[in-house]
Amino acid sequence: MEDHISIKQMAETERPREKLLKWGVRSLSNAELLAILIRTGTKDLSAIDLAQKVLSIDQEGLRYLKNCTIEELSGIKGIGVAKACQMIASIEIGKRIAQMSSKEKYSIISPKDVSNILMEEMRYYKKEYFKTILLNTKNEILSIENISIGSLNSSLVHPREVFVNAIKKSVASIILVHNHPSGNPKPSSEDIKVTKRLMEAGKIIGIEILDHIIIGDGKYTSLKEINMI
Repeated sequence: MEDHISIKQMAETERPREKLLKWGVRSLSNAELLAILIRTGTKDLSAIDLAQKVLSIDQEGLRYLKNCTIEELSGIKGIGVAKACQMIASIEIGKRIAQMSSKEKYSIISPKDVSNILMEEMRYYKKEYFKTILLNTKNEILSIENISIGSLNSSLVHPREVFVNAIKKSVASIILVHNHPSGNPKPSSEDIKVTKRLMEAGKIIGIEILDHIIIGDGKYTSLKEINMI
């Protein structure tokens, strides 16, 4: 059995908190960042050991924590409910900061702008989420609406759900956005079918569909850019 080394037994320059103070937060590994949140280990494992156990829950490592539950985390030996709550709360703070900074009168000029706002949120979804970005006449974001969750099809994404809030808020135009959990943003025939149906409805209502952005894992496809609409 290997000897257990606690964080206190490490050289000061290797302790996560001391490294952060001396070299800055970017000098820390994912395990070291988690170790600071976890704070204390057990008699057999250091906080860094526990952090590495957390990161090994799934092959996705750190990104898996984005949608991890308290039950999953607290089920790891040495990670009780209190530590699990600390990690979940920290992740949620990060999510909210990202959402707050991205919605403050942000203007959409190109598909890249949409990616900058929603990529880090939507790339990790395990299911398909369909959202709409509602814009005013200056292409500034009025709101981002959640329309549906599940495989994209014409029955799930109905024009009434897409346009109900857009009509209430008197928007000028809409951008459609959904993700592909596979990570590949290539549009399917159903994606194109749904988009054209919504565009036709928009013309009747008087609200233009500017684009449909498909979010993959770190990459996206704009149906307008590839001349699919």
